[in-house]
Amino acid sequence: MNDSDDSGSKDSSGGEPVGVRSVDASTSATKKISSELLEIIALKGEVSKPGPRVNRCPADSDTTYKMLHPWSITGPSEAELGKAMERLRDELPKKGWKIKHYGRNNSRAKSLELTADDDKRKFGVNVEFWEKNSGGDKNRALLLVNVVSACYEVPEGQKVDTY
Repeated sequence: MNDSDDSGSKDSSGGEPVGVRSVDASTSATKKISSELLEIIALKGEVSKPGPRVNRCPADSDTTYKMLHPWSITGPSEAELGKAMERLRDELPKKGWKIKHYGRNNSRAKSLELTADDDKRKFGVNVEFWEKNSGGDKNRALLLVNVVSACYEVPEGQKVDTY
């Protein structure tokens, strides 16, 4: 999520919590967002295994956190992955996301990148298309997806357990 969030709430980069939510509820919501993204990508391939993880927000807090879910998909051709980026660009706004950036990033490889926010659900996503031999994972073409939630406060009496 970006600092320019129109909702007036702080973003997920370490700001004030946007509400109270259990870690379990946030984990489920993060998995659901990632599944929705994978449905839009609509490609068969190898999807990395790690699930969502909890990050304190800010780093020294025992009661506030955000969810992070980095994952990737490899296997499809560069052409198929490029079309998946176009699908994300075209379909995310239909599902309530605001595209904040779509184009080449400033990396050495000038990777195609999409950044979008879902202000209603308080999530952001960044997707990078790493073309073959661009310095990415084992020189295979891939989509690198990073899903992040806004900061939340755990319910009273609970503490953030980063695992």
